[in-house]
Amino acid sequence: MVISMTGFGRGVTEIGNVRITVEAKSVNHRFFECSIRMPRQHFQLEDQLKKMISQYIKRGKVDVFITITGDEGAKQKLSVDWPLVDLYYKFASELKDRFELTEEISLTHLLSNPAFATLEESQTGASEWEGHIQTALKQAVEHLHSMRKYEGIELEKDLHLQLKSFKKCLHNAKEISPTIVAKYKDRLEKRIKEFADGHIDENRLLTEVAVFAEKTDVTEEFTRLESHVVQFEHASLQMEPIGRRLDFLTQEMNREVNTIGSKANDAKLTSHVVDMKSMLEKIREQVQNIE
Repeated sequence: MVISMTGFGRGVTEIGNVRITVEAKSVNHRFFECSIRMPRQHFQLEDQLKKMISQYIKRGKVDVFITITGDEGAKQKLSVDWPLVDLYYKFASELKDRFELTEEISLTHLLSNPAFATLEESQTGASEWEGHIQTALKQAVEHLHSMRKYEGIELEKDLHLQLKSFKKCLHNAKEISPTIVAKYKDRLEKRIKEFADGHIDENRLLTEVAVFAEKTDVTEEFTRLESHVVQFEHASLQMEPIGRRLDFLTQEMNREVNTIGSKANDAKLTSHVVDMKSMLEKIREQVQNIE
């Protein structure tokens, strides 16, 4: 089954005045890679959420953004190191008395030292919202998966058309192949007659033609190419991720076409090879986006 690796999904859950929004997007990637951005107090859920996503997405780079707004969003508190503040104030007072300074110790002096207080996010309530986050994530990933499947249908239609054109071109190229040796024999025979006053050594002629036929024989290449096409069509019907397999088959098809092109000693066959390479490039571009 053809499923695209590109898509977007969104899920929202509201509990009271708290709103949990999950957005997920995916793009092409060789493997499955997932990145989740969410409030720090919920970091312990990351592995669990990634496992949920992997149930729907088997290949592609997935970016997930989780935002929580409302009273139960990101709770923050100010943590003050009172012993350090007392020590600092005592030191400042002693310094003032020792050097008979007139300046008073003000609140500004204490607030200017960042070591006295740190802003922390509360870790409480993480488990309370776990189920709600999972619900919103499931909505987002299901929408993402649906979009990938829909785009996959369009990809499959385009691949079918490209492959149909490729098979037609392959058939035409295969029909030309057997005539190449016969054409070469006729050309060679004419040349020999021109330069040898019409006298032809049949054994020498047949030997030259046999050597040429062996060098230009592409029967095996056409056989493997047709086999790859059949496997490509069969793979597109499988109910599992097929992107890597189609990518491999496309590479093998391209390799066989290149070999045919290197052996081709005919203008028409070369023209068909160029067309097949162009079609394979279009197929390869589409395959790169299949899960």
